[in-house]
Amino acid sequence: MCPKIQPRRRGLRIAAWSLVTVLLAAAGLVGVVLWQNSYAMDEQRVSIRNGGHTLNGVLATPKDGRKHHGLVVYVHGDGPVGATHDDGYKPMWEANAKAGYASLSWDKPGVAGAPGNWLDQSMDDRADEAVAAIAWARARPDIDGDRIGLWGASQAGWVLPKIAAKTPVSFVIAVSPAINWLQQGRYNLLSELRADNASAARTDAAIATSNARLRLLERRATFEEYVRAMGDDAKGMTADRWGFISKNFTADATQDLHALRGIPVLLTLAGHDINVDTADTERVYREVLDAGGALTVKRYPDASHSLLKQSIEQSERRTSLTALFSPRSLFADGFLDDQRQFLKAPGRAGQAALSVAEGVL
Repeated sequence: MCPKIQPRRRGLRIAAWSLVTVLLAAAGLVGVVLWQNSYAMDEQRVSIRNGGHTLNGVLATPKDGRKHHGLVVYVHGDGPVGATHDDGYKPMWEANAKAGYASLSWDKPGVAGAPGNWLDQSMDDRADEAVAAIAWARARPDIDGDRIGLWGASQAGWVLPKIAAKTPVSFVIAVSPAINWLQQGRYNLLSELRADNASAARTDAAIATSNARLRLLERRATFEEYVRAMGDDAKGMTADRWGFISKNFTADATQDLHALRGIPVLLTLAGHDINVDTADTERVYREVLDAGGALTVKRYPDASHSLLKQSIEQSERRTSLTALFSPRSLFADGFLDDQRQFLKAPGRAGQAALSVAEGVL
């Protein structure tokens, strides 16, 4: 009987050690995830009064032992964005913390239980919201009111200069900012069609649909009128979204950018941006701001509109795995460090970076 029992016991031992190995590997992976998603900063939930509403925010502060920090105020792009942008902001907040800066962000109205509806907002409403947050921050003893600046991406390009016109800011970091709403929309439409290898007939039809939508916007058509006029092409549009577009489709940052003259501005642009015409954005920023001598332009050839590495963003699976195991690696090479260096001395560092950028371009 013994010869029959021994192989079974040996098999059980092998299975047990295999299970132990798997559990140890799993524990190691969990440890890596926890370590990679731990950041060198402290975070606290805060409430900010904005008129009759409350902004639900997050304040991330450096762990440097100091009691007084500069502040980077985050202005979101389009969409229902929460305070941490699904933790996507945290690598940037950590870079800010290493430069001695706190970071402040909040849920858009209607997001994560916040009161209101972000689709009811104009760009001026969004600017007023940020001004209220800055006033709140200036009243805090742990924030240096003379070192408060802005960070904003994409749609925030229409909001950042409006904020600077309403309250003093020390610097601006503009990430893939748009200039003109309608021009950006057409650029995005054509870029997506090209990326999809669309036929000439499909391209012409898409342009015709876009033109018809613009005519409805120009005559301030109601959502019901829009649905009747567009038929099947109205699918995917909601009444709230139509209202949001109707409020903001005339947005153009060109004149508002004059409010940033003399303020250190870091303009970061992606090499693979299908949302924003980066050449036009850079041209306008240089025309309006270069005279003040405080503009820094940094280009990231391997980046997408969100300044993530295009090679990663193209794959949903790779994006998820990188976000889990190495979130700082999501961003284009140099993007986080460039922002940290800019914050250390926005004026002097900006001029040095600009000289380097001009030598490369």
